[in-house]
Amino acid sequence: MQGVVYKSTGSWYTVKTEEGSFYECRIKGKFRIKGIKSTNPVSVGDNVTFEVETIGDETVGIINDIATRRNYIIRKSVNLSKQTHIIAANLDQVFLMITLNNPPTSTSFIDRFLVTAEAYHIPAILLFNKIDTYKDEELDEIKYLAALYRSIGYTCIGISSTTGKNIDKVKEFMVGKTSMFSGHSGVGKSTLVNAVEPKLDLKTKKISVQHAQGQHTTTFAEMYDLDFGARIIDTPGIKGFGIVDMEKEEIGNYFPEFFALKQKCKFNNCLHIEEPKCAVKDALDNDEVAWSRYRSYVQMVKGEEENYRTDIYGEKK
Repeated sequence: MQGVVYKSTGSWYTVKTEEGSFYECRIKGKFRIKGIKSTNPVSVGDNVTFEVETIGDETVGIINDIATRRNYIIRKSVNLSKQTHIIAANLDQVFLMITLNNPPTSTSFIDRFLVTAEAYHIPAILLFNKIDTYKDEELDEIKYLAALYRSIGYTCIGISSTTGKNIDKVKEFMVGKTSMFSGHSGVGKSTLVNAVEPKLDLKTKKISVQHAQGQHTTTFAEMYDLDFGARIIDTPGIKGFGIVDMEKEEIGNYFPEFFALKQKCKFNNCLHIEEPKCAVKDALDNDEVAWSRYRSYVQMVKGEEENYRTDIYGEKK
């Protein structure tokens, strides 16, 4: 039988068949995906083949094959540098949810997420959540960030999951597609899922005031079919986003504004750091490229692990 993985708890996988039936499945033996050393060999969104076995009174599925993935979002654990985790596979688009504070989302985190999405050709949309809670100067910062990422070519939407502001816009982007919501714990992913499909009634928790971080309410990724012809994958909150399997020479290709300037650099293999006559550094000096983006890029090229608590507006913009 064939189906799509809707839920993964690490050892059990909920698989939905084309006919709409759900089966609880296990993996047959040890799976090794070619070229990927992952903590989870099967992820939500995977197309799998499985056999049904009856053990006593229980009917279970045994997954014996995974179809080639069209794409996936993968990250390196910041604490376990040798381990990777595939968050979801076969996506049409990803929504990265961003909050200025409560909890803070750094530009370094945003850029690492976007680079991974670019590398696997997954369109990314930035959702600036909780805009009903910001003061005027904080709204100005949100507008600055949105203008920065719009200038690069990303769609940015200011939303409020609690008041419903611009939720209809988000739903328009979702129709007919498989989407993923991602971001730090506490940015409002589950609240947003509830806003687009209230009957799901996902659990939500309040922000931890002491640490300005969210508490994990989603402990594993899960896909939901929505009434308006869309599928959404809700994911656990992630603290850091380490990039995986990228050569330093290719990272600049996943910054669209750097890639557009690449041909104007003197050297074909320009890393945009030490080299003379670099179009990216010239653009940086002329304020045509954002300092926050360049700083993120240099961190990635040098292999510096992100400090996800870094102040967005520390140093130069």
